[in-house]
Amino acid sequence: MNFSIQSLYTWYRNVLRNPKYRWWVIIGTIVYLISPIDISPDFIPIIGQVDDVLLLTLFVTEVSGLVIDGWKAKKGPRDYNNTNTVNQTSTTSETVDVDVVDIK
Repeated sequence: MNFSIQSLYTWYRNVLRNPKYRWWVIIGTIVYLISPIDISPDFIPIIGQVDDVLLLTLFVTEVSGLVIDGWKAKKGPRDYNNTNTVNQTSTTSETVDVDVVDIK
């Protein structure tokens, strides 16, 4: 079994993309940070705080992303057709459909 920090982070990101599990992972991270039981005990000088700092960084990143997504949804969709009024010769807009593929 190939285990690395990158594979753990990729798994964490994929779980957080699913809105059903997003809140469970955020709550689990909070519980782990508050809990006295750690992977590496906090009384060890530097190693003890590494897991807490990593989880706190991931937590802040995901909560700030959640706040930004909520702020963008509250702000509403932007109208890009009216932003470029200079040199606009036609009134019809062309739409390009693109299929997105996730590459791992």
